[in-house]
Amino acid sequence: MKKKKYIVFVFALIIMNISLSSCEKLNLEHEEARNIIIENIDFTKLNVGEYTGYYAGGMYGWRENECRILIEELNNDTNRVVTIELISSKSDYTKQFLDTLYNRVITKQSLQVDAVSGATLDSKACLKAVENALIKAE
Repeated sequence: MKKKKYIVFVFALIIMNISLSSCEKLNLEHEEARNIIIENIDFTKLNVGEYTGYYAGGMYGWRENECRILIEELNNDTNRVVTIELISSKSDYTKQFLDTLYNRVITKQSLQVDAVSGATLDSKACLKAVENALIKAE
């Protein structure tokens, strides 16, 4: 009987150790994602064309994503981002999430937009990929 209790106790310690290790990794990844800096790109100086941007997703690659942006010249010789679309992602971003975030960027013609409620870290990761595409368009 004592042997069974010992085995259960050791097993419980192993599970607890694995859980704590996983929590630590999750906290580190969340901290890194919270600290992503989104630069203030001047949208008025972007060149017409199609560009792709990639974000590696942080230390564990959980938010890796790649997007494509399209910049067109409007009638008044102003270039504008008209389309942003996701090319690939390790995350399962919903269409509603991406539409909301990307439409905010297109409407404001800025990366300084509010994150999607409840998806702040994912929003920052997707905005970082858009920023990397826009840097190519400068």
